[in-house]
Amino acid sequence: MLEVDSVNVAYGRAQVLRDLSLSVSPGEILCLLGRNGAGKTTTMKTIMGLLPLMSGTVRVDGEAISDLPAHQTAAHGIGYIPQGRRLFTELTVAQNLDIGLMARKSPRATLDDVLDLFPRLRERMGQVAQTLSGGEQQMLATARALCLRPQYLLLDEPTEGLQPSMIAAIRDVIAVMRDRGVGVILVEQRVDAVLEVADRVAFIENGRNLETMPAEALRKDPSPIKAYLGV
Repeated sequence: MLEVDSVNVAYGRAQVLRDLSLSVSPGEILCLLGRNGAGKTTTMKTIMGLLPLMSGTVRVDGEAISDLPAHQTAAHGIGYIPQGRRLFTELTVAQNLDIGLMARKSPRATLDDVLDLFPRLRERMGQVAQTLSGGEQQMLATARALCLRPQYLLLDEPTEGLQPSMIAAIRDVIAVMRDRGVGVILVEQRVDAVLEVADRVAFIENGRNLETMPAEALRKDPSPIKAYLGV
């Protein structure tokens, strides 16, 4: 289980997360919902060790990782697809994927498995990343993270700005990873997309927990979404 336990995080003097707690189990998709500025992206960066904790702990399968350098987080089986993709844009598709493989010393066979999920990338291995379409870049960012063979996967706004066919492709891969036993934390603004794939939904506001609910309950009664998000 990936656990965030009562974390407090600040940017300088501005505190963003306040005693925030959440958890995701293997084979589960947990979606974070909240208004802009609620602390969703900060939560992801905190898990990845990109922001220092004022207090609290992040654990993977009972082992605290919150005191580790950020570059060691991936070695504990956490893949991260940040908002904006953050590719090495001047490198080729193949080179970006090689970096994912090296991060956790994954065997080359991992690459074939990942490319089976994204056959379009197999056709573009020699292409420079910055020349890909927006949807293809999102595929590459996701594929690079999957090259780590992650136990847990963090996705921050993966469908932002994508056409419907690309959104469906990314959503299908997320579902496949859940079926393979990967725990997924998903930040997504599109509520309809969230309810299609989520197992649980955690609402946060001003860096605090509001409520965590089964997605099935929200599909039957979406009124909490309007109450917490105003949509």
